[in-house]
Amino acid sequence: MAAATDPTTSAALITNDAVVMGLLAITLGLIFWTSSRPDGFWKKFYTYVPALLLCYLVPAIFNSMGLIDGNASGLYPVARDYLLPSALVLLCIAIDLGAILRLGPKAVIMFLTGTIGVMLGAIVSFAVMGLVHPETVAGDTWRGMTTVAGSWIGGGANQAAMKEVFEVDSDLFGQFIAVDVLVANVWMAILLFLAARSEAFDRWTRADTSAIEDMKRRIEAYQAEHSRIPSLADLMIILAVGLGATGLAHFLADPLVAWIGTLPAEWRLADYSLTSGFFWMVVFATTIGLALSFTRARTLEGAGASKVGSAMLYVLVATIGMHMDIGALLDKPGLFALGLIWIGVHAGLLLLVAKLIRAPLFFMAVGSQANVGGAASAPVVASAFHPALAPVGVLLAVLGYALGTYCAYLTGQMLRIVAT
Repeated sequence: MAAATDPTTSAALITNDAVVMGLLAITLGLIFWTSSRPDGFWKKFYTYVPALLLCYLVPAIFNSMGLIDGNASGLYPVARDYLLPSALVLLCIAIDLGAILRLGPKAVIMFLTGTIGVMLGAIVSFAVMGLVHPETVAGDTWRGMTTVAGSWIGGGANQAAMKEVFEVDSDLFGQFIAVDVLVANVWMAILLFLAARSEAFDRWTRADTSAIEDMKRRIEAYQAEHSRIPSLADLMIILAVGLGATGLAHFLADPLVAWIGTLPAEWRLADYSLTSGFFWMVVFATTIGLALSFTRARTLEGAGASKVGSAMLYVLVATIGMHMDIGALLDKPGLFALGLIWIGVHAGLLLLVAKLIRAPLFFMAVGSQANVGGAASAPVVASAFHPALAPVGVLLAVLGYALGTYCAYLTGQMLRIVAT
């Protein structure tokens, strides 16, 4: 667990991370307790509001009202570096890799549509705000937008690369970090809301969900065949596999990143996020989980391996929500309007292509989040459809890391032309 934050660095009411963790745990417990009520008000409430969405939004409300300070907390790095890879391993144990491959090309098509949507959205939003409120896009605003493009197509490493490539001022960079976090989180909340209504969406697009349903059935059949009441030994072995694999992923990633750092700079390996420890940690954790799915470790699914992984993922969701400041919309309304138009174009293009190729909502949501959210949140959205689908989000997010710098650079050049 991260050390408690320094109270002098935050104006929040609660600054001790141990207390914040307790608050988040109670919040998650209450959400799942109320969502498990068989009838009455709560049953009707959760018919319209997914529990996963509340796990995300309630911590955001805590942050927005000043009860906690997500940016000053060390909980998210802990959840990202320890719980996320452990969850990926445990969710991958029961996966049917052949079923993932049978999902077909539509998943990749929707992912690439999301990438194009981010690039097109940057141009459209800049042009629209130039007509509606020119002050918002005056000066070097276009430079700051390149960092958001890097983040929304790839991830943090791609975002940092754009800051250096386009010489983005630190103050401007900070403003667009806020736009990035808030707008991306609002979009993630919408995707989680839609996930609970996937059947209606799929009827609208007339999507063929047979491959997805087949994958779900295979996992559920395996769980039913091997299901058992977990013993203490089972739970300890599940934790050993999850956390042990996480340790191995970190052990392999650290020296690899150090070695890559010694390679010639002209190779520009950072453009592919190959110098990012987080990138390699996610790759190794996912690979280890998939490898274990071919061994006897897969029988741990019968003792609830994916449930333990899902619990870890929900803690990650709560720590992600801590970073969303709903009230920040009032501070820089012009820039946030720019961001909302931007993500709107991204969403609109996804909807259009999904309708044209009859893609399921799952492919649209995960393809989008693999771009905008990356490896930390793409599996969260994927697991909202079914825990077994989380690895699909990770695999697409890794592809986003590879494309991020190049597509963001191209976006920046187009913005430069529009701005002049």
